[in-house]
Amino acid sequence: MPTKDPLTIVAAAAVGVVSAARLTRLVTKDHWPPMSFVRRKYVEMTEGTEWSVLAECPFCVAPYVVAADLAWALKSDLGKNWWVANGWLAASYAASLIVVRDDVPERTITVKEGSDDEA
Repeated sequence: MPTKDPLTIVAAAAVGVVSAARLTRLVTKDHWPPMSFVRRKYVEMTEGTEWSVLAECPFCVAPYVVAADLAWALKSDLGKNWWVANGWLAASYAASLIVVRDDVPERTITVKEGSDDEA
């Protein structure tokens, strides 16, 4: 594997950490229907065992997500596909965190059903 410059390693580590955080959230918390279904089925299959908590524990899932992403980074030598996938995950997580903190409830426009005005 060719040696990467330190800036590339730092950038990959930063992008990889945020990307892994997004995937960990997807696995353990998000309400995206396919993932909710898989998580629910996993909990049903492992109910009453120590394994059932794995589906909803970010501290439990994150090491596996990071290990898989790190293995991909090393195997691909930080190839273009790694950057695109991890960049997309990291950017989507960063964007959603910004939007959540940018929401101002008292300034949110509520549209009433049957009304033509928005204010």
